Amino acid sequence: MAYDEGLAERIRSVLEDAGDVTEKRMFGGVAFLLRGKMFVGIVKDDLMVRVGPDDYEAALTRPFARPMDFTGTPMAGYVFVAPEGMDEDDVLEDWVRRGLRFAATLKPSEKKPAAKKASAKKKPSAKKPVAKKPAERKPVPKKPARR
Repeated sequence: MAYDEGLAERIRSVLEDAGDVTEKRMFGGVAFLLRGKMFVGIVKDDLMVRVGPDDYEAALTRPFARPMDFTGTPMAGYVFVAPEGMDEDDVLEDWVRRGLRFAATLKPSEKKPAAKKASAKKKPSAKKPVAKKPAERKPVPKKPARR
């Protein structure tokens, strides 16, 4: 799945003055994060904006905005904006700033510890020792009694 690289460049130019913003490839597109929290992204040709639960209904009333239903179920607080809804640079900037404002209210993401690499040598397992079964005894032939 490709995404609109021209739109990504337009978003980058809006975010030139924003500090602590990173870019990450996600869901076949690209996302922009503030302190680890996604706030805007591109999925195919659509703009994804995280407006938050309080601004969600108002955002849906704007032209070309619809619920973000990436997984088939709408995600409250996120909207998709069709390409026609961001033709003008000032409209795109408004959407990007909305997402940025909401993300600024969120706590920074905790950094996850780096995954441990598997070592070359296997450690011995800590299994309980298995009790040995007593050896089977073979019947000993009886010797005839001496008289």
